[in-house]
Amino acid sequence: MQQEENEIQTRSSFRTYLIAVLLALVVTALWASSWVIIKFGLEEIPPVTFAGLRYGLAAAILLGLILANKESRNAVRKQHRRWWSAMVGYGTLFVTITQGTQFLALSLLPAITVSLILNLTPIVVLILSVGLLRERPSLDQIGFISLGIIGIAIYFYPKDLGELVLFGVLVTVVALLANSLSAVVGRAINRSRTAPALTITGISMTFGALILLIWGFVTEGVPALSLTSWTYIIWLSLVNTALAFTLWNKAMQYIRAIDMSLIQSTMMPQIIILSVIFLGEIPTVLDWIALSLIAVSVLLVQVSQARRVSGKQTERN
Repeated sequence: MQQEENEIQTRSSFRTYLIAVLLALVVTALWASSWVIIKFGLEEIPPVTFAGLRYGLAAAILLGLILANKESRNAVRKQHRRWWSAMVGYGTLFVTITQGTQFLALSLLPAITVSLILNLTPIVVLILSVGLLRERPSLDQIGFISLGIIGIAIYFYPKDLGELVLFGVLVTVVALLANSLSAVVGRAINRSRTAPALTITGISMTFGALILLIWGFVTEGVPALSLTSWTYIIWLSLVNTALAFTLWNKAMQYIRAIDMSLIQSTMMPQIIILSVIFLGEIPTVLDWIALSLIAVSVLLVQVSQARRVSGKQTERN
């Protein structure tokens, strides 16, 4: 009887995990399509203001859902000051800095170039763990990281980087660092399960979007937008932000951070394909070689890290 109950529980846990993985993959597809939509929208909308409007509208939608849901309202009421501070920090890191600099980078660089740099997030997370968590990378991980560095050198070395392009690369690096830190912070917040995913997403996004809007309006002014631009903003807000971020935070409650990073890395090939089809960004032969090396490097680093984490858990058990 006990064995049968354990088997049922195991099947249920696997089914829940599988659903979480599928949800996360759907989110990566939505986010990959965002890059194409953003590039089209940037023809008329200033980048930081674009990001602020997207996340501001999405935050308003999520706040409405939170107020309409009794469980979410109760979750908000019972939170202490430390939780609210975490929401402000997470929203500032993941929305204001990461998304703001990503939009700015997309206004300066091709989508494939921005995707290439941001795809290095798992490698940066591993490097940051050396200083923050005192976790030393293994020899094979050092080799995989070196492979990625070679890919970056191949991609950028033949190119003539003007000041504008160089600034775009620096902005993207800031987005990369912020995204890497937010992956760790977001996992810690969602793993505690102190509030539903909807509540965490809506509250943190509200703080981040508010700062984005202030940043955009002060530095870029208030733009006059066409119906097409508002269509881009509304779609990105409703589907690719409000829905997608809620699903992503929900998935993070059941999937480890390293596995979430692995799933998120599937965005790079998706973005490349969409950029070739819709944006006409055709990589050269050397670019394809570099992109392949970086993709393989990131994948191997994540697989190696996942095995390492699994091995530690097995030893503890």
